[in-house]
Amino acid sequence: MPNAERYPFVSGDTTLGEAGFCPYLPFSLLNQQVSVRASALLDTGASVNVLPYLVGVELGYDWERQTAALSLTGNLAQYEARVVLVQAVVGQFEPVQLVFAWTQATNVPLILGQVNFFMEFDVCFYRSQLEFAVSPKSAATE
Repeated sequence: MPNAERYPFVSGDTTLGEAGFCPYLPFSLLNQQVSVRASALLDTGASVNVLPYLVGVELGYDWERQTAALSLTGNLAQYEARVVLVQAVVGQFEPVQLVFAWTQATNVPLILGQVNFFMEFDVCFYRSQLEFAVSPKSAATE
């Protein structure tokens, strides 16, 4: 995996021991002149990227001005969601535009899912080593 940056898994629940470690990626989100440092759960089972309500507000989004609605499933099905586009900077890589389902839920982590984080980045999980590697998609796949 060329140009890969490695990150450690982070302990999410200390009572679970090693089983409580999860792949959280530190990165920056940018909207207009606002930059927010964040950490997001890499979730290969999530269909979409999910932006918690308060992070969206911190980025300067106004719920009423976001008119593209979207329905979420699972634990988030009860919450309204809107589509927002956000620039993201991972490590030393070039910024990419990510599409998020901005949810009104406040008790959900920032989630990076199939659409479109895993379409923009290759990720290799080294679970036994409590590490993962991230690299931008290769030019050959564009």
